[in-house]
Amino acid sequence: MGLRALFLLSLAAAALAAEQQQQPQPQRPPALPPAGAPGVSSNSVLVALLDSRYTELAELVEKALLLQALEDAVGRGSVTILAPRNEALDRDLDPDFRRFLLEPRNLRALQSLLLFHVLPARVRLPVSSSSSLLTHPTLAGEPLELAAAAVTRPDAVVRPDGVIHGIECLLVPRSVQEAFNRRRSLAAISAVLPTGAPEVDPRTHRLKKPAPPAPLGAAPALPVWDAMAPGPSIAPAPAPGPGSGKHHFDGHGQVKDFIQTLLLYGGYNELADILVNLTSLATEMGRLVSEGYVLTVLAPNDEAMARLTTDQLSEPGSPEDILYYHMIPEYQTEESMYNAVRRFGKVRYDTLRLPHKVTAREADGSVKFGAGEGSAYLFDPDIYTDGRISVQGIDAVLLPPAEDGGKSPAASPARRAPAVTGATAQPKLRRGQCPNRPAFPSTAIEFGAVILAGFALQST
Repeated sequence: MGLRALFLLSLAAAALAAEQQQQPQPQRPPALPPAGAPGVSSNSVLVALLDSRYTELAELVEKALLLQALEDAVGRGSVTILAPRNEALDRDLDPDFRRFLLEPRNLRALQSLLLFHVLPARVRLPVSSSSSLLTHPTLAGEPLELAAAAVTRPDAVVRPDGVIHGIECLLVPRSVQEAFNRRRSLAAISAVLPTGAPEVDPRTHRLKKPAPPAPLGAAPALPVWDAMAPGPSIAPAPAPGPGSGKHHFDGHGQVKDFIQTLLLYGGYNELADILVNLTSLATEMGRLVSEGYVLTVLAPNDEAMARLTTDQLSEPGSPEDILYYHMIPEYQTEESMYNAVRRFGKVRYDTLRLPHKVTAREADGSVKFGAGEGSAYLFDPDIYTDGRISVQGIDAVLLPPAEDGGKSPAASPARRAPAVTGATAQPKLRRGQCPNRPAFPSTAIEFGAVILAGFALQST
């Protein structure tokens, strides 16, 4: 009976032991190393670094949270620390680079920089010239040539677990230098253009969707009248805001070519003089064309400009108002305008002088602008056409009907273009195409040079 009880008791003890082995044992935290352990010894090279003259390096090590990583490295074996002078880390260091290292988001770069100064082995100096050219591994993972480190105080601190050598300047690994260059480049820190406040639709009380970006070379979104500068009696036009004015076209260069063409064509020197010298319209035309606008200029010849009185040009802003009425914010050629008036009979074109419009109709096989005594015929077609600026020569100065009233002294008497009669009638030759036309006098060439010089001064 006793043997049986003893047998049952042994079986129960074995089952209990097996059950305890199957249960998971709670994990105990690793025991901290004692104070006398090599990694935290008071005679450690890390303690000596914190108490040495290299205070700037010690401060950066603490800011970079590298004390634990260095203790682990010392626990695995001896280390060599290359410690730069305090001046090399403070006064001699580039302020932008120091600011980059101390930014919280660049903590990895600061750690790589400091670990680049720690070698996981004891290196005694001085070394031979052949050994100095060899590369040594660093805790940063990038090799280092001792020849690149200008050692000024070899064996400045010697401890059983490592040695500290004083060096002249800071050593920057390639990865940190590339990160700093990327941060400093304009692509990484480009300024954000200011944007306007969000607009609310008063009908739906919801935010309006931003307009899609305009493609390259697209027509301007604003009408040409909103892009024009104020009159001469008002303050100058404000500087364009961010994103305004695509400037895909060389407007000033095109206006310069257009004025030079007027001078070489002959008979339009007065108009060129007013555009360049008497007003600043040439510069404004160049700005409008640069921003993507197109213009058609109805150019009165010198005979028509000579019929203007002094009173009409002496009033402030009068030359600008007269020429604005001769500028159409469209690109029209002689053929397109003639086809339009042949098809519709009468066409009204907007001008840069709001709210006045100029009326065109077909008359005697040509295009006639205006009505009554203030009308003008298009008799010099396509003097200049480049896709952005079109110049059509007319034989009279146009004035708005509300102002001339049919009694303006500038209005020339009604004139009719020569009608084509018979099949043998010869078409009218364009100005400048006559083979018997005399050469330009030297005075006209000199006059053109003066006008072009004035336009160059305005554009600059």
